[in-house]
Amino acid sequence: MALADAQIEAVQKSSGVGTAGCATLVALGHYPNLTLRDIATIAGLSHSVIVRTVEVLVSAGLVIKASGKDKREVTPQLTPEGQRIREALINARAAVLDKALVNLSPQKQDVLHGLVSEMLENLTIDRDQSDHLCRLCDEAACGPDCPVEMKVQRMNGIDRGMNH
Repeated sequence: MALADAQIEAVQKSSGVGTAGCATLVALGHYPNLTLRDIATIAGLSHSVIVRTVEVLVSAGLVIKASGKDKREVTPQLTPEGQRIREALINARAAVLDKALVNLSPQKQDVLHGLVSEMLENLTIDRDQSDHLCRLCDEAACGPDCPVEMKVQRMNGIDRGMNH
């Protein structure tokens, strides 16, 4: 819990927004054209909370509202400042992890990586929940070897070798 708390504190401090805002910025950077419902699912929050969160992000100049496929649908988009803040919060989260790992030998880091990967796989139950698990992740850091994504693909019967 201390590691999770330190990461949340770091991303909030670096971005100047709450956890819902941080999750929204990260998601929009990785998955452009998300609807408010998509963001709510990823963040694990209600639609109304995300509507208010997006309003705060718009007021701060971090996102703009765009119309989705359906004109009633809103698909927030990152502004250049929103992208900069997103990168800052991802870097702040990574700095917390780096600090936690700094005194572990490479061998211990490898063991920890394997254990955490197994734990994340065990926690992954479906696509929506997997997106929630990774709501503050730098998905580019994992790349195609993300244990959560690999578990979802296995559950859906997708052969990674055929998709890449």
